[in-house]
Amino acid sequence: MPRNVWSGAISFGLVTVPIHVQSATEDHSIRFHQYHLEDMGRVRVKKFCEVEDREVSNAEIGKGYQLTKEQVIPISDEELRELPLPTAKAIEIEAFVPLESVDPIRIGEGYYLAPDGQVAAKPYKLLRQALERSSKVAVAKYAWSGRERLGLLRVKGDVIVLHAMRWPDEIRDPSELLPEPVELTDEEIDGALALMDSMTREDLDDPEFRDTYTDAVAKIIEAKRDDKPLPAAPEPEAQPGQLVDLMSALNESVKKARASRGEDADVHELPRKKAARKTATKQPAKKTARKPRSA
Repeated sequence: MPRNVWSGAISFGLVTVPIHVQSATEDHSIRFHQYHLEDMGRVRVKKFCEVEDREVSNAEIGKGYQLTKEQVIPISDEELRELPLPTAKAIEIEAFVPLESVDPIRIGEGYYLAPDGQVAAKPYKLLRQALERSSKVAVAKYAWSGRERLGLLRVKGDVIVLHAMRWPDEIRDPSELLPEPVELTDEEIDGALALMDSMTREDLDDPEFRDTYTDAVAKIIEAKRDDKPLPAAPEPEAQPGQLVDLMSALNESVKKARASRGEDADVHELPRKKAARKTATKQPAKKTARKPRSA
């Protein structure tokens, strides 16, 4: 069973829901350590005090904020736990919004919120069903690991999920990345839509959405353990010559996508027109001064 990441409560107006927080995801990546290749001795990182020039234990190490080159302000874990914030003890719901109003780039790691005992069962179910029936998500504030964070609460089956969110001033303005305006024909846009249609899936449970890299690394480790030849690398697929024409590239892509799904790969090429239309481009957003916020 996953360990508890945090214990506290959800504050929903005057309703309090005691909860435990557990990670909603698992990392199945293969981990490597560093070794001295000459004798395969483990290489470890040691922590040294630059003043005393000696190795120090974890018990001697704490946090500090460098105010100036000469002055460091020590901050203890206890002081961070006792921050004068209501969010230090509870996940404070601030508002309810439609999910589509939240930019996905702001949504991060997910956690399951489990009711803490029978006393929390009824208010927990109340909040979950209210979220479900409203088709909205809750935006909340909470404080973990020495900083206040923004979060999003949504329903997944019978469970409430908390997603970490980034603050608005943590999202970079992408307008500076845009190239000069270009022109597209209706046929090019139709070709892109045809390619999207040929690549559409009902869900992400298809076998092609699996971690083939981890599988390949596991096979290498197994082969070396048994002193067997390494698995042969697959032959790269024959690639067509470089297609500089956008319509040709789209038509070829549609054929390949349909063939990979066992469908008729014949694509009726659309007639080409000279008429073009200019893509709508947004004016670069004006940068405003960031307001300071609490850490």
